[in-house]
Amino acid sequence: MGIYRSKCLLLIILLLTGLSWQVKSEVPRTYHVKSYFLSLDLYDCFFAPYPRSFNAGTIMWIQADSTIDSFQLNADTASLQIYWVKVDWIDVPFTHQNNILTINPGHSYAPGDTIRVEISYMHRNISDNAFFAGNGMVFTNCEPEGARKWFPCHDVPYDKATVQVEAKIPLNVKFASNGLQIDSVVSGGWLWVDWKSRDPVATYLVVIAAATDYSLRTQYWHTTANPADSIPVRYYFRPGENPDPVSDAFVPMADFFSGIFCKYPFEKAGFASLNELFYGGAMENQTLITLCSTCWRESLAVHEFVHMWFGDMITCATWADLWLHEGFATWATVYWQEHNEGYASYKTFMIERYAKPYLQNNPGWALSDSSWAVRTPAFDTLFNTYITYMKGACMVHQLRYLLGDTTFLQVLNTYCLDTTLRYRSAAIGDLMKIVNHVSGKDYSWFFSDWVFRPNHPKYQNSYDIVQNGGSSWTIRFLAKQIQASPGFFRMILPVRIVFADSSKTDLRIINDRNDQLFTWDFTKEPVRLVFDADTNIMLKEGTTNLGIREITTGSGPVMLYQNIPNPAGDRTEIPYYLQFPEQIRFEILDITGRIISTPYSGYRPAGKHILNLDCSGFRAGTYFYRIIAGSNVKVKKMVITHGKE
Repeated sequence: MGIYRSKCLLLIILLLTGLSWQVKSEVPRTYHVKSYFLSLDLYDCFFAPYPRSFNAGTIMWIQADSTIDSFQLNADTASLQIYWVKVDWIDVPFTHQNNILTINPGHSYAPGDTIRVEISYMHRNISDNAFFAGNGMVFTNCEPEGARKWFPCHDVPYDKATVQVEAKIPLNVKFASNGLQIDSVVSGGWLWVDWKSRDPVATYLVVIAAATDYSLRTQYWHTTANPADSIPVRYYFRPGENPDPVSDAFVPMADFFSGIFCKYPFEKAGFASLNELFYGGAMENQTLITLCSTCWRESLAVHEFVHMWFGDMITCATWADLWLHEGFATWATVYWQEHNEGYASYKTFMIERYAKPYLQNNPGWALSDSSWAVRTPAFDTLFNTYITYMKGACMVHQLRYLLGDTTFLQVLNTYCLDTTLRYRSAAIGDLMKIVNHVSGKDYSWFFSDWVFRPNHPKYQNSYDIVQNGGSSWTIRFLAKQIQASPGFFRMILPVRIVFADSSKTDLRIINDRNDQLFTWDFTKEPVRLVFDADTNIMLKEGTTNLGIREITTGSGPVMLYQNIPNPAGDRTEIPYYLQFPEQIRFEILDITGRIISTPYSGYRPAGKHILNLDCSGFRAGTYFYRIIAGSNVKVKKMVITHGKE
């Protein structure tokens, strides 16, 4: 759906009207729908006083996934009145309550059986924020669960079916829907039009848009995959509107994304503007994007067009997987900007328009919550601007950073070409598997920490530079996070070392635990460490102590440094330096000077070393640690804050 504006405006409407998009009851997963045929008598809806009531019928072909002797459909109780139901051409009993239509055919069906269901019904003359009629226009807008308000259906994103829409309309009306128009018949003083989708459609992406004052412009796009293959692009616009910003950009936009993702997946592309009854900015209905009357804008068209791959061709399995739609479409809008204006423009936009607003307004929940797969959350949660769009786009960028451009783009192409996902549905876990397969590495931790958990890291990093003597320097960098919840985010951290001669070295380090110490030795003088110099970890806060802080540990053949962190928790690291190879012994002493542990004894070569000390077996309190190397003895004090009881 169109970024930001549409969700925010709908939220206001829902709050004012007292309506809720939260699912009150759901349909068991015992079957899947193969096709819908909708027959709608919309004739009267185009004339004052523009009633929202119409008579309709639907024929569904469903296939049993398990043994069933009854089945249920989503059918909004307030919006729809059910007249009768036939199963395999025979009238059958049904109940319609609590937004569920329960059908009892009178006998059982085995897995794999195909069932013909025919339903006669009426849409009542009410405003339900799914079916709209007014001022000579009729349209629908269904995300996330509005389809059940204008036709009985299995209204879940994973159950996709082909759709055919037949409608009775006045002669002066132009009508559009999913797929292509296959028939048009004049009968008396009205017109019957017939549209059919070649490819399966999720129910929330089924659309009609019709108006008495539409103008229609048709553009033909010769695809890059096959220039002889001409895709019709239809623009439905109203008086005073100018579709040129979208139509002028369409061909280069379509060429670009078809090259990035895969061949455009549908038989048609289309855009239709709606009137003042439309509460949103735009909606990515399959093959017919709907726009507000002032929304013929390139950037908005790009966002919705990318949904043809990320949302329409491959649809989220549940609403817990919505990041696969909105995160990638929002990111891709800025990637199109990068294509036209360069990477600096892309990065500035991502930081200023997405990352910073999120960091200032984070409402505090994850991009994906497993409970949303069972119960659809409130509208302002599911389509929250700061989480679903801004954080979602930044997470796509951070995945791009982790993988590198070549692998990242290969992941997008592999995802779009996956035959188990195309024209079907996907969960976030499906993308994760493709990331791991294409990269040859396990990035499950990224999804676990950054997608499935809320908030973001707050760093309180520090570093120091030690001159070891001669042309030898050591940098110690402590990666520390201080946010309350969750306690730690794993990440590959970018660190830049700047030297006195103005040269620099960029490092990528795996930060897989908190209070983690990293050390690097150099033979030329470093003067500064910069954490994430290019802001690739966009969603973070905090500081890294900059500048040079010399450690005064004396000089000699043995140097012992302060443990990090100090105070220590369950673990700490003790750095030390040996000028010569040496037999050494480490001892831990309590406050009385009694030796309570000898964590290491043995031979160590010359150079910088770190003793990883497990403190979990010590009681909280003050201790000393001592290194003995020949006749050299060094001692330092440390504090343990939460040892064993």
